[in-house]
Amino acid sequence: MSTDTNKRTPSASNILFSLFLLLLPFGCAKKNFYADTPVADPEAYRQLRGGAGGVDSVTVQAGSHYGRGLLHRTLWGARNRKAWTTPVRVPVLDLDTAKGGLEVEKIGGGMQTINAAMEGGDGMTYSLRTVDKRSEKVLPLPFRKTFVANLVRDQASALNPYGALVVAPLAEAAGLPHATPRLVYVLPEEEALGEHAQRLSDQLYMLEEKYNDKRALVGDLERAHDIAGPNKMLNHRYGKDDHFIDQKAFARARLLDLLIGDWDRHVGQWEWAEYKENGEHLYRPIPKDRDNAFYRFGDGLFSWLFSRRWAFRKFESFTADYRDVKALMVNSAFIDARAMPELTRAQFDSIAHVLQQQITDEVIERAVLRLPEPVYRQQGEEMVRKLKSRRDKLDEAAREFYKILSKEVLVVGTDREDIFEVRRLQGGETEVTVRRDSDGEVRYHRVFYPGETKEIVLHGLAENDVFRVSGEADKGIKVKIVGGRGQDEVYDSSKVKGWGRKTWVYDTPRGTRIEAGPETKDKTSKKPEVNFFDREGHRR
Repeated sequence: MSTDTNKRTPSASNILFSLFLLLLPFGCAKKNFYADTPVADPEAYRQLRGGAGGVDSVTVQAGSHYGRGLLHRTLWGARNRKAWTTPVRVPVLDLDTAKGGLEVEKIGGGMQTINAAMEGGDGMTYSLRTVDKRSEKVLPLPFRKTFVANLVRDQASALNPYGALVVAPLAEAAGLPHATPRLVYVLPEEEALGEHAQRLSDQLYMLEEKYNDKRALVGDLERAHDIAGPNKMLNHRYGKDDHFIDQKAFARARLLDLLIGDWDRHVGQWEWAEYKENGEHLYRPIPKDRDNAFYRFGDGLFSWLFSRRWAFRKFESFTADYRDVKALMVNSAFIDARAMPELTRAQFDSIAHVLQQQITDEVIERAVLRLPEPVYRQQGEEMVRKLKSRRDKLDEAAREFYKILSKEVLVVGTDREDIFEVRRLQGGETEVTVRRDSDGEVRYHRVFYPGETKEIVLHGLAENDVFRVSGEADKGIKVKIVGGRGQDEVYDSSKVKGWGRKTWVYDTPRGTRIEAGPETKDKTSKKPEVNFFDREGHRR
């Protein structure tokens, strides 16, 4: 590839601004974009509004408002519009009898959905999540009355409204804890909802188990000690020296994400089951919120443009091939870097091969049968074919995933005193070992290869940490040492042939001792942010 490619390629900002100007004539947002009700038959809806009793199921459309004409589909894509507009029969949720009786515990959700936590009479907590999304709520208020709102609202048509139903059997086969959602409709003016009736009534929902506290420690999770949210888990991982993430379990979960094309696996999309094993605390992932599984976006002219790598790369469609693995890692970059820093290529290969054996043709076919029957007739065979193809190529995708993940690796200590040992090996490899200062126990160990890794970043966090870099080599990987709070010590006796120094030290000069060698580059600064570490993803 020639070096002047970037000069010939229009910038993303220029192209998107031109598109913005092109669309300005389309004017204001539609006042009545969304259908008044998901119920497909107006007469049946009138009867429901009139209090018709004894109704145990209704025919609904998950999003009739996503139906569009030929021109719109050409410009913005067919996406999953057929699934949204196809009438399907779903059960009516009887709040008095379902799960032993359901009561609203709390109403939450993101900016696009309603998510009601429901306490069941069976002792479990359940999530009642709207299937449709109100995407325009992510916009600043001034834009909600412009054509931009129309475009943003229509983006939900790329989601598969019933995709989450398919995921549960796949997760089961992969040995991952999971919710098992089912479709339900809540009647208009549902009296059992009490004060929440106006907000929660007359909606199509996914009802599923909610894994957010000890009430969910049943079945596959009964051996767990507790369930922690992402912030609590990360704070424990970094605050204590006997808390660890099960990296292989997380890799298995992430490869399942690749299989189903779920690109939105940010840090908030996980709960964590905490286990006590051999005197240590081990956290294993519980995936949640499968809104973006089986996503279909780039099949229209403008959608294709928006999904280019220089624009909104993460909007990767579910196809028979893995066209862009990195796109499926954009939103998850923060948690990926923190949850899998020790895994090797061989381990990724092994996990992928096991998943290929576990997710059989029968498992895939059974999973896709969970789609509502009319939707299965539309897309079931195609989804089965694509899943089988992606399953067969999962080992290739796993290698690409590992390749991207290994370019820059984050090795993080704790708020206790840690010892970081870095050894330059003759072949150019770099060996990193992290020990507890209290007893010398190894907390981390990995050998890095220059063909895979360009940079290793060591974070000491709090307390007084020691960093030792040694060894001589013809080539080596750059190592960045970020001391953190406390009085840290850095000893660098390493020697690497060639240009450029390979050991960069970031910390505040006060309280930091550096015994520099020929490879040391002193990047200390009085600015407090020089040794900052983002624990919870607030600076993404």
